[in-house]
Amino acid sequence: MPSDVRMRGFERRSTVDEAVAWVDEHARPLPSESVSLESAYRRVSSVDVPAAIDVPAFDRSAMDGYAVVAEETVGAGEYNPLSFRVVGESLPGRPSDVGVESGTAVRIMTGAPVPVGATAVVPAEYASESEGLVELTTAIAPGKNVGRVGEDVRTGDVLLPRGSWLRPQDVGLLASTGVAEVEVVRRPRVRLVVTGDELVRPGEERGPYAIFESNSFVVRSLVERDGGVLESQRDVVDDREAVREAVTDGGADVVLVSGGSSVGCEDHAPNVVAEAGELAIHGVAMRPSSPAGLGRVGELLVFLLPGNPVSCLCAYDFFGGRAIRRMAGRSGAWPYEPRVGTLSRKIASAVGRTDYCRVRFDDEGRVEPLALSGASILSSTVRADGFVVVPAECEGYAADATVEVHCYEPRS
Repeated sequence: MPSDVRMRGFERRSTVDEAVAWVDEHARPLPSESVSLESAYRRVSSVDVPAAIDVPAFDRSAMDGYAVVAEETVGAGEYNPLSFRVVGESLPGRPSDVGVESGTAVRIMTGAPVPVGATAVVPAEYASESEGLVELTTAIAPGKNVGRVGEDVRTGDVLLPRGSWLRPQDVGLLASTGVAEVEVVRRPRVRLVVTGDELVRPGEERGPYAIFESNSFVVRSLVERDGGVLESQRDVVDDREAVREAVTDGGADVVLVSGGSSVGCEDHAPNVVAEAGELAIHGVAMRPSSPAGLGRVGELLVFLLPGNPVSCLCAYDFFGGRAIRRMAGRSGAWPYEPRVGTLSRKIASAVGRTDYCRVRFDDEGRVEPLALSGASILSSTVRADGFVVVPAECEGYAADATVEVHCYEPRS
């Protein structure tokens, strides 16, 4: 068990790569569960989903018009209309009870079954019907405007392979084949433990030295974004037993502890995790978020997120969010849209430390660094369009260097 580092400092800080490797080793996709199609959006399929039927299951019209034998329309034109006797009508769900023979046509609507004998559909704009006859003013090729059986999906086709992140169109495709439920990776249950005697909730009365708690509002949104579901939020004072109970209580897959992760005398979370299970990493060579920690209590993964807001966000994205995304069956990679840009001025860093630099795009589209330090300045992330990660092997980036920006949510 690591020694008690309170009021002593860190003997060694792990690298970001070591911490990420630990996450990838321990954060595996959870078992599957069956959910209704109404709840399947943004879930990850845990099995291949095959088609049980052809779509369409019958030849259907792609247009409103008249079903005919295509070969009999040869020569039809605006100055040479050809007449056909209308013998029936085919509507969606209500097919014609008569087929098409030589010299006849069936009035048909989009999506309706194509009558027996018909080989094409002439669009309504090339037809004029009167007193049981329809005049057609265009020739039509066989198969034109007809959706054939299995044109969209064939029975046995894999509609969605295992590991698919279900988009609206994916859910729609499943519905089109009659799927009512789908096997998906279970969403990780995430407990948020917020520590700090000085914290009050927004809406509560704040004393002169109290602080409105904001980390939980940031982290809740990120957990939802990454495919987790909030099991509970526990707001606890800086008391060892209160922290222990909140962290080790059953019912969650992941515990995120906000605050109390460093080396102060009231930072109890590291020792609680070390005593109850394994504190694998405590202290990471990064800025901000150096007091972050990672560990396990049985099968429960625990992430210690520093209390300063930007540090909390940074540690969540590097470690906690990566674990939740992987456990939900998603990629652990950054969920931010990358954009390449040119630096307007340099970013200074130090070899051996990973830096999270908040940046914005200026009016000329160049990347302007906003902040490397200032772990408590949450407004820096609001002013920023995204962030640049300076890797540990790099001393920084010079002005005019090309960098990759991980963009926050697009502004409306």
